Amino acid sequence: MNRLFLALLLCCTLTALAQDTTVKRLQNEATRAIKKDPNDTIPRTWRTGGLYNLAITQGSLSNWAAGGDNFSLALTSVLNLYAYYSQGRHYWDNLLDFNLGYVNTTSLGARKNDDRLDFLSKYGYRLTDHWSVAGLFNFRSQLFKGYTYDGDGQRSLSSSILSPAYITLSAGMDYKKGKHFSLFLSPLTTRWVVVANDSLSAQGAYGVTPGKKSNLEVGAFLTANYFKEFTPTVSYRGRLDLFSNYRRNPGNVDLFMTNVLALKLSRVLSFTWNVDFIYDDDVRIFGPQNASPALQVKSLLGAGLLVRMSNSGQ
Repeated sequence: MNRLFLALLLCCTLTALAQDTTVKRLQNEATRAIKKDPNDTIPRTWRTGGLYNLAITQGSLSNWAAGGDNFSLALTSVLNLYAYYSQGRHYWDNLLDFNLGYVNTTSLGARKNDDRLDFLSKYGYRLTDHWSVAGLFNFRSQLFKGYTYDGDGQRSLSSSILSPAYITLSAGMDYKKGKHFSLFLSPLTTRWVVVANDSLSAQGAYGVTPGKKSNLEVGAFLTANYFKEFTPTVSYRGRLDLFSNYRRNPGNVDLFMTNVLALKLSRVLSFTWNVDFIYDDDVRIFGPQNASPALQVKSLLGAGLLVRMSNSGQ
């Protein structure tokens, strides 16, 4: 009997020790830090973001000796978006700009002072750290009717939706320096100038044959893009496009340049400066006879709401 009792006691002791060891092992495994395999992570391939600015200016005068408009109201809206994809040797850059401005004064009435819709998409394959072979698509137009005004305030239609519209297809070499600067060069580019409005196409506006709705141009093309956030509150974005038409006055290079400087003053207030330059040899509505090309300059200063959007990617 004593032997049987001792045997049972020994079995119970061994079982208890085994259970205690198992419990401790499970506790250690439960509290152990999980280590990720670096080869099991998914690289971030997309980088998206942009900014939206809304500026409103209102003024009024009453018995003001220095003169001026009794009432003025200006509204400017600027939307800049980007989406960059990169994986291995492949990359895909997309930029979308939409600007819309409106001004209303007692002397001039209501007028549009800004209207631009611009989409640029570029796909590239890296050959070296800085050089790639790439293809580019660009669409640039406006959404609403625009007018020019003579000295008497009489207006003439100068633009409308798809009048003009510039559609560019290009293949060439792309140079990139870091994440901030890129330069695209193409010796052979096709560009369609579209004038969908009947009255403007009948006038042969923007270089189209009178009565025709589009004109095909072949030439050399360059576009340079720069974007940088210098500080969390200051950013700059610039773009320069140059196009030389092989088929008509190749020495008269068309120029388009846009610049946006944004300064965030506080959580809700901002200051923005938009400056655009355009030179198109086919736009001959300037000069004493309204028959000459000229450098077009547009500058808009505004203070208002600025919203920045940024996503490092996934």
